[in-house]
Amino acid sequence: MAKLHADPVHAEAVASRLSARGFPHLRARKRGELVVIESGPDDDPIPHARLRRDTVQLWRLEIATHTGRWEPTGIRAPLKDILDVLVQDFPWVLTPVV
Repeated sequence: MAKLHADPVHAEAVASRLSARGFPHLRARKRGELVVIESGPDDDPIPHARLRRDTVQLWRLEIATHTGRWEPTGIRAPLKDILDVLVQDFPWVLTPVV
């Protein structure tokens, strides 16, 4: 079965929803099946979290570690719900890095 790719619309929706929730320093970009949430300069981005498209409706949440690796959370939900979980249960992941 072929992997489902994220659409640019998904990245725009993620960035818009995070900005509306009080995280205007974050941006989202599409990369294959992923929507990567990052901040910092474009040429040296700081990864915060990423959403991996699992099915047409479901996404998986992965969080960046301090070493730059990705840690799966085991959370699988629709995009809107997974962003709610990210903001409510993992707010420290989204804080600005100084």
